[in-house]
Order: sequence, then structure tokens, then C-alpha cells
Amino acid sequence: MSDSPLQPPQEPKLRPSWPRIAVRLVFLGITVVVLYLFLPQIVAFMSESSQLTSIDWYWYVMMGVLTMGTFVSAWELTRVAVPGISMFVAATSQLVSNALAKVVPGGPVAGGGVYWQMLSVSGVPKGQAASALAAVSFISNLVLLSLPGVAIVIAAVSAPIPDGLLPVAVAGSVLFAFMFAAVFILVKYDAVLLFVGRIVARSVGWLARKFHKPWTSTAQGWLDRRNEVVDALGARWFRALAAAVLNWLFEYGVLVAALIGVGAKPRASLVLVAFAGSAVLGMIPLTPGGIGFVEVGLVGMLVAAGIPGNDATLATLAYRLFQFWIPIPAGLVAYIAFRRRHGRLEDLPAQA
Repeated sequence: MSDSPLQPPQEPKLRPSWPRIAVRLVFLGITVVVLYLFLPQIVAFMSESSQLTSIDWYWYVMMGVLTMGTFVSAWELTRVAVPGISMFVAATSQLVSNALAKVVPGGPVAGGGVYWQMLSVSGVPKGQAASALAAVSFISNLVLLSLPGVAIVIAAVSAPIPDGLLPVAVAGSVLFAFMFAAVFILVKYDAVLLFVGRIVARSVGWLARKFHKPWTSTAQGWLDRRNEVVDALGARWFRALAAAVLNWLFEYGVLVAALIGVGAKPRASLVLVAFAGSAVLGMIPLTPGGIGFVEVGLVGMLVAAGIPGNDATLATLAYRLFQFWIPIPAGLVAYIAFRRRHGRLEDLPAQA
């Protein structure tokens, strides 16, 4: 789905090395500690799952359709980044990498590596596969960074989302236009991206000092990455941007549908901020797929957005069912299908 690696992976070694094993053990240890700390909240959260039957069936159909939209837009983004690639390879590589990112500690890195391997095994040159991964990751994350700013604009004009599907569809179309325009400006105008980049750099610097981590980010670095991606995509960056916006928009729609399905009256802008926050939490490789603290964090943010606690918990359960749990078996099926057609991921081609 919208889980994408934060950076393109290095070419994976076919034989595990002790440093890689040590890194995996560190991630596993962190996962165990975090899950232990969040265990009471997770148990209390999951105990409410029996209430999912109170949501009318047609809302599940709606969430399923929107989830399929996130998949298709992610596949299209891969096909834009790698011209000529088949829909089968684009779909299976995205489904498998997305599923792996949800079940393995340090998931975004592992998912990115498998993404790269599957593209390479299917016949995509290694360099092109790495460039495609960088482009997909950068554009997707750029859209994510634009969400809070879009929410501020919408907050000035929005009202609680009304009942009925037509108004929701209209609201979604307007939101798409806002998101597309915001990221288009970031891609087109250096000054705007540098301004946003400085804000991100200060935020990363503050977090690095607070948690004593070697995290760094610079405005010029964001500008350089953007120029690399635009140069690599050429005229296709416009289509790539549309696919990335649709990917996040469909996933946001799953959360909105879950909230309306439980009887809540969500305000589009506030829910958008909560959604963006949960998406960022899901990218932090402390637990597989952010399980535990994403649920707790999203419920807290929805409550802060004015959603009653019971509604926030039930909607989060429904949202995570489609965003976290269902993609895992989908990824397993995709892996089996890919292996039957293209062989093992270890069989990397020789071309550069």
C-alpha cells in the first residue's frame, strides 16, 4: 500500500553477513521491547474487535474498494517509474514488499530490498530498479509531507463530512486537487521546496537531539533528490505525481469510510492530520508495520480531532484491518505467483 522505503537500498548480498545479522537482531530486540511496553494497550485495543460486526456490511465493501484503489495506484506508480514493466511484476513486487514491511522488524528497509530484487529478477536492469525505487519513495514521501499543509487549507473551508456517498466523492475530488496542486508546487518551484525542506531539517534536528540519534536532513538535500527524480522520470513525473496522490488519497478514504461507518462525523482536515501522523508512525521501524504504537497513536489523534473514544477505537480497528492485516496474505499469494513465473529472488540477473 502506502508503506514505502525511506531510501533506496544498496544491492543486497546473497550471503548473510555478520553485520547484517547484528542489525536484524538489534531491530528484533527493539521490537520485543516496544511490543512489551505497548502490550496492555494492544490487548485492550484488540479486545474491542468483536464490535466490528456492528459496522454495516456495505462500509466494508467501500473500504475494500478504496483499498484496491491504493494497490492499483501504487502499481501504476511503479509502472511509471519503470516504463514497459508488466502489470504482473508491478503488482506482485508492490504487494510482496508491502507485506514484508509489515511483518519484519525494520520493515521499510527489508521491503525496499525485496522490491529491488523482484524488479531485478523480472529482468529490469539493477541500476534502473534502484532508480525506480528512489523515485517511487521520494514522490510518495513528498506527498505525505504535503498533507499537513493541505489540511490547514481545507480547515478554513471544510465542514463535517455529510452523509451519503456523493458528497464524499465530491470532497475526495476536491482533496485530490488540493494535494496534487501542493506537491506540483513543491516539484516545480525551488523556493517552496527549500522552505519546506528547512522546516523538515529543523524538525529532524530537534528529534535527533532529543533522542540522541545521528539523524540529518537538509533543504538542499531535498532539492537535489527532487532534481534527480524529475530527471530520471522526465515528462512522466506528472503521471507519477498523480499516482502517488491517488495512493494516499485512497488510503485516507479508507479511514474516512471507517469513521463514517461507525457513526462518527469526521472533519476532513483534522482527520487528514491524524492520518498523516499515523502514516509517519507506520514508517518508523520500531515494530513490524508500526503495530501497537500506530493503533495507540491514531486513536489518540482521532480523539484529539474530536472523534469520541469508542468511535475512534472501532474505526481504527476497521482501518487497520484493511491497511495492515489484509495486505499480508495478499503479499504471500503475490510471492507464490511471482516465484512460479520468475523463480527465486536469489536468482539475480547479471546485467547492471
